[in-house]
Amino acid sequence: MAKHFITAEGLEKLKEELSFLKTEKRQSISKRIQAAKELGDLSENAEYSEAKEQQALNEGKVAEINEMIKNAETIDNRHLNSNVVNIGSTIKIKNTKGERTFTIVGSNEANPSEGKISNETPLASSFLGHKISDDVKVETPKGLVTYKILSIS
Repeated sequence: MAKHFITAEGLEKLKEELSFLKTEKRQSISKRIQAAKELGDLSENAEYSEAKEQQALNEGKVAEINEMIKNAETIDNRHLNSNVVNIGSTIKIKNTKGERTFTIVGSNEANPSEGKISNETPLASSFLGHKISDDVKVETPKGLVTYKILSIS
């Protein structure tokens, strides 16, 4: 599996989610399975089947997060060159429609509503390696758009 870029904050959130899934969620599902077993015949027990399905989904998620953590490459913003756009950089850009600010993160942390976009998107990848005042051309579904980098932090 390939390395996944992630901020220290994102890695901590993954570890917290993993802890929750392995403790509270597992216990909750286990209780549901036990309660369903007490209802009797398991072959026609919808509660039991649903609880077992939830258990399988939870264990799949645990395995997925374990793999993500194992292959995580943490981005340390303190060591980034703030003169050049990197994964972990927060950039302010401008085009004819106005200004926007976003942070370039690994794909697992991307959340456009929070201003976090994946380094794998055409928009973010176009900015990587550029400097303040650079004009960056980005191919979008509506055609070529030119952005100016106003700041990098």
